[in-house]
Amino acid sequence: MLFDDFYFKSLIRTVEDWPKPGISFRDITPIFSNPKGMRMVVDAYVHRYIDSDITHIACIDARGFLIASVLAYELRKPLVLVRKKGKLPGKTISQSYDLEYGSAELEIQEDAVHEGAQVLLFDDLIATGGTLIAAMSLLKQQGATIKEVAAIIDLPDLGGSTKIQDLDIPVFSLCAFEGE
Repeated sequence: MLFDDFYFKSLIRTVEDWPKPGISFRDITPIFSNPKGMRMVVDAYVHRYIDSDITHIACIDARGFLIASVLAYELRKPLVLVRKKGKLPGKTISQSYDLEYGSAELEIQEDAVHEGAQVLLFDDLIATGGTLIAAMSLLKQQGATIKEVAAIIDLPDLGGSTKIQDLDIPVFSLCAFEGE
């Protein structure tokens, strides 16, 4: 499989000073309007995980849903939605986490995974790691093992991928934006 992080980066638009001054927002939406790019992104993950022992794919609200749902379909794995508080019906468990400007809370349904599940956790990007670590906590509360955290983009300068790796969880991304 041809893997080209320069091509992946060319599909990501940088929006300066959004959502607030000083932030360089990495926008993945151009990937979805480019059929070749979308296919290459999905294929990169399919090739990576096709022979793995993952049993479930969990993804984070909302941009993580976009690629993870296609990946779950292609790999024939159940998809677990990790959502913002109040968005899932039925009984849920929740986990709060800190943001640089406050706090937030994530939820999954009580029966989302089972003891012994081998989970790939997917999001669009890894920044400070708070959201992903909260999602990992929810999945582990139900007895799952996190096999790997995957994202399209890693922002290593913000330290999230290091925090996740320090928890002995492997991290994979298609590209990284460092020092930018």
